[in-house]
Amino acid sequence: MEQLEQIGVAVTDLLMRDAEALHRALAEPGNEVHVELSRETAELVSRLVDARAHGEEIIVSPANAEVSPTEAAVMLAMSRPQVRKLMDRGLLESRKVGTHHRIRVSSIRVFLEAERGRRREAMAELAAVQNELGLTG
Repeated sequence: MEQLEQIGVAVTDLLMRDAEALHRALAEPGNEVHVELSRETAELVSRLVDARAHGEEIIVSPANAEVSPTEAAVMLAMSRPQVRKLMDRGLLESRKVGTHHRIRVSSIRVFLEAERGRRREAMAELAAVQNELGLTG
């Protein structure tokens, strides 16, 4: 456990160093920014840029943030009843606070990553069927 905590501190220190470098670079005049980043930060920035380039929204939240089913529906671009079905099937982890449900943002992220994988597999299967039927050209 102590080793994991040390890794977490090292990553946080690395991100803080990279954030400071980015801020210094952005303070310089001009349209181009030149900065050296760690691989971890560069990969994170790359994922963010890719998401925006593909028209995706980027939501930054604390690791333990929770949202209502209605807010989750907006984040997932689906109806609230669909979110409830995902909760009932255990695909979205939720907890009850009084009479209200709360869904961790991290659970939404896990669901979306799994869904992307399922969609990739389905598209590959569809492409294979199209090839078999000679529908591609």
